[in-house]
Amino acid sequence: MGQFLVRRLLWLIPVMFTVALITFVLMHAAPGGPWDRDPGRRQIDPATQINLNRQFGLDKEVWFDLDALKKGDLLGFFDTQFITYMIAGTVDGEWRCGFICGNLGPSYAQRGMMVQDIVLAPPEDAPIWNSKAGYSIRLGVLALLIAVLVGLPVGIIAALKQNTWIDYLSLFVATVGITIPNFVMGIFLIIIFAVWFHLIPVIPKDWSDPRYWILPAVVLGVNLMATTARLTRSSMLDVMRQDYIRTARAKGLAERVVIFGHMLKNALIPVVTILGPALVGLITGSFIIETMFAFPGWGRQYVTAISQRDYSMIMATTLVFALLIQLANISVDFVYTMLDPRIKLS
Repeated sequence: MGQFLVRRLLWLIPVMFTVALITFVLMHAAPGGPWDRDPGRRQIDPATQINLNRQFGLDKEVWFDLDALKKGDLLGFFDTQFITYMIAGTVDGEWRCGFICGNLGPSYAQRGMMVQDIVLAPPEDAPIWNSKAGYSIRLGVLALLIAVLVGLPVGIIAALKQNTWIDYLSLFVATVGITIPNFVMGIFLIIIFAVWFHLIPVIPKDWSDPRYWILPAVVLGVNLMATTARLTRSSMLDVMRQDYIRTARAKGLAERVVIFGHMLKNALIPVVTILGPALVGLITGSFIIETMFAFPGWGRQYVTAISQRDYSMIMATTLVFALLIQLANISVDFVYTMLDPRIKLS
């Protein structure tokens, strides 16, 4: 198991480098830049742009400095924007360690602040879970709980009641949940509960009220809930036909023991396969939902950063979310061994 873990962690290096490379290329290929307009929507004069480029290290070459190589300066050849952000380099005459040291970089839009301070630091005198990252994590976990607590029972009941009206109804609801985009469902629910019945405000100003979390969590988790229900049903139907289930029933075991002790434990293996990355997917895929509900999370901050060409925020968000997805995949492999001891990590 130790060798497996080391091997998987080493694979993180090329994966993260590839993600960083693609993000950096797309980010600089997009038209415009961080100084086209400042946060106050005032046009910045060329002299100020030059000073800002020097201050944030944007005056350096993007990939490699060929002029430095011609002068025999090998260190200067690698002192570029990409290497500086990912590993280390000089910014405005100062040596700075990059992403590998946990430095997510300075924000270009909110000058004077580091990205980690913006997304990880809570407001003054507030707990850590009130930070932007904390809001997104809590919303993702809540959406996952809704998806699992509803999707698993629906899938189990549908399998036990195969080819009945309960099975057909669950399949219909699951199909609707998968096919309707979450932003369409979000608009639909906002119209019903906020505009028609006035149960919640259209754009809540204070998210301390738990009632305001229900709609974004449901909208975010409905697709996973439908997927979980369908996958649980198909997996349960496959397990129900196995010989050991017939043997368990022939031994006179109670139906409850057969279902939860034998069927469900093995049927959960393919479900767990999607739930690990799905949790990270809910956290990282909440960009549209957070923007739609004006939710003060990391996803909404990421959308704002794209429009403002806040390069550090874009890179940090993409890399952190990619890292979380990789760690979730590794965690799923370990959960496999808990559900089925026959599975060995090698």
